[in-house]
Amino acid sequence: MTRRPSLPGASELFRLTTGSAPTPDVPAQEQPAQRRGTGRQKHSTKITVYVSDEELLALEHARLALRGEHGLAVDRGRVVREAIAIVLDDLEGHGADSLLVRRLREQ
Repeated sequence: MTRRPSLPGASELFRLTTGSAPTPDVPAQEQPAQRRGTGRQKHSTKITVYVSDEELLALEHARLALRGEHGLAVDRGRVVREAIAIVLDDLEGHGADSLLVRRLREQ
C-alpha cells in the first residue's frame, strides 16, 4: 500500500468554476434545437476509434487551444463528443448537402 496522497488531475485543477458564457440576445424562436455533446458525466457506452498520429496531434492542439485561448479546460473525449453532435446536427438539418455527406462522397 502506498502512502502517497491521491491528487486531483489537471482537468480538475484547471476546470472553470464560474457559470457558462453569456449567450447572445437572440429570441428563443430563432434558435433551432441543437444536439449537445455530453459533458462531465459517467458514460455507459464506449467505442474505440483509431486515429492517425496527425489526427491525434491535431486533436491535442485543438484541446490546448481551447484551454489557452478560450479558457475551456476539456478533455479529448469532450471535444470528440461535441464534434459528433455538431456533425449529426448538420446531417439532420441539411441531409445530402451536409458537410459529412459531401466529405464522405469525396473519398
